[in-house]
Amino acid sequence: MSSEDVLLRVVDRKQMVYRTVDVERLVEEDHPARLLWEAVGKLDLSSFYKAIKSRKEVGGRPSYPPQLLISLWAYAYSRGIGSAREVSRRCDYEPAFQWLTGMQGINYHTLADFRVEKKKELDELFTHLLGVMSAAGLVKLEQVMVDGTKIKALASGKSFRREKTLQEHLQEAQKQVEALNDPHGEHLSPRQKKARKRARREKKERLKSALEELKKLQAQKSGVKEKEETRVSMTDPEARKMKQADGGSAPNYNAQICTDGTYGVIVDADVTQAGNDYQQLLPALDRVEERMGETPEEMTGDGGYTSRGNVEKMAEREVSFLGSLADNASKANGGQDRFPVNLFMYDAEQNCFVCPAGKQLKYEGKQEKDGQTSYKYKARQQDCQSCPLQAQCCPKNKKHGRSVVRTEETAAMLAFRAKMATEAAQERYRRRAEIAEFPHAWIKAKLGLRQFHVRGLVKVKTELLWACLTFNLHKWVGWMKQKSMTASVAIA
Repeated sequence: MSSEDVLLRVVDRKQMVYRTVDVERLVEEDHPARLLWEAVGKLDLSSFYKAIKSRKEVGGRPSYPPQLLISLWAYAYSRGIGSAREVSRRCDYEPAFQWLTGMQGINYHTLADFRVEKKKELDELFTHLLGVMSAAGLVKLEQVMVDGTKIKALASGKSFRREKTLQEHLQEAQKQVEALNDPHGEHLSPRQKKARKRARREKKERLKSALEELKKLQAQKSGVKEKEETRVSMTDPEARKMKQADGGSAPNYNAQICTDGTYGVIVDADVTQAGNDYQQLLPALDRVEERMGETPEEMTGDGGYTSRGNVEKMAEREVSFLGSLADNASKANGGQDRFPVNLFMYDAEQNCFVCPAGKQLKYEGKQEKDGQTSYKYKARQQDCQSCPLQAQCCPKNKKHGRSVVRTEETAAMLAFRAKMATEAAQERYRRRAEIAEFPHAWIKAKLGLRQFHVRGLVKVKTELLWACLTFNLHKWVGWMKQKSMTASVAIA
């Protein structure tokens, strides 16, 4: 039997189809988009409304409701969508986005501008949600975990240039801007001309910003050669090259997130250009205090945050701190190929050490650093050179005698070490990984935020806040669903 002998439906893609759509039935009752919409609607959005310029008494073009734009971005991020163009495109065909917008299209410029221009309002909303969750018992500040993770910048490692190259690109960008004002230049439509002028103007501003950032970095360096070798990115001047897990380096920002230990709610988020974490502990504590209006009982951080200086300052502020502090005494007293310091006997009366061969190591001086006082003792060169144990004690010492270091720690450091030696403190510290690292994994894997979609420190801070708001909204929605289910079971 041939295909001509059977009856088949004709697929006609040239026809126009008009349908009746019941928007409310586009998504089910417990769909995440609907739940997010309801959750956002219960929050205080007054600061967003104050920023709207269109008013009934003065007129103007109607604005999109803040509840809609917030819900759109929260739902988009939860789906791993961080592109404003893609969100706009989904509003045309995907049921959940269509339900949120009521089948209306939204220009991607509106979405992009709302995401980066509402930092202050978004920060207030984030704090308000924390207040709501705190009132529900989801945030108690009994133990706050702080952890950092590197998120790639929207820049290539190849975009980093020296000052001379940046100056050349800036001059070229200036010529391109001026060329658009030439009446005898390329014939473009007004719309094309406007778009091209905006793109070239933005490029020129980025290059100016790059030169400013370059000057800041050069001011931190002393050598002329170091200053000449300093480079910044042409596309995202505020990004910094940071070490990666694979041993390489790439343009990144350091995202700092504080998580409450009760229900795993994010209580603060910030972005820094620093590649290390140890300088971020106290600023994180300050931000949590300012945002929550009270001081956490305990802060927990890994070895990246644990320094003697931080232990001292946390003790001064009367905040319990749990961390992991490496013991550098063995490093100061030599490596594995040398006699360990415990083989040297300390004579307190004469303030000297006696080596295994019976020779004295006399006091040389002291150094105070990070809450620790170090006392250095050194043997005479001739005593070591003629010693039969020299090959085992200090085989690499050719021009000087063996030295050892005796350390004394402050009361705060002694109390910290004693606390961390207890099983109770270790048990609480072990909670850090599952609580502090989960938001990072969720934001990168679930939200897909392994690389920022915007450029500049202020904008990436705003995008991280969007991601953390989405995280907390899902926590809150999940808690309300669980509470509703518990109530239903109790009634039944």
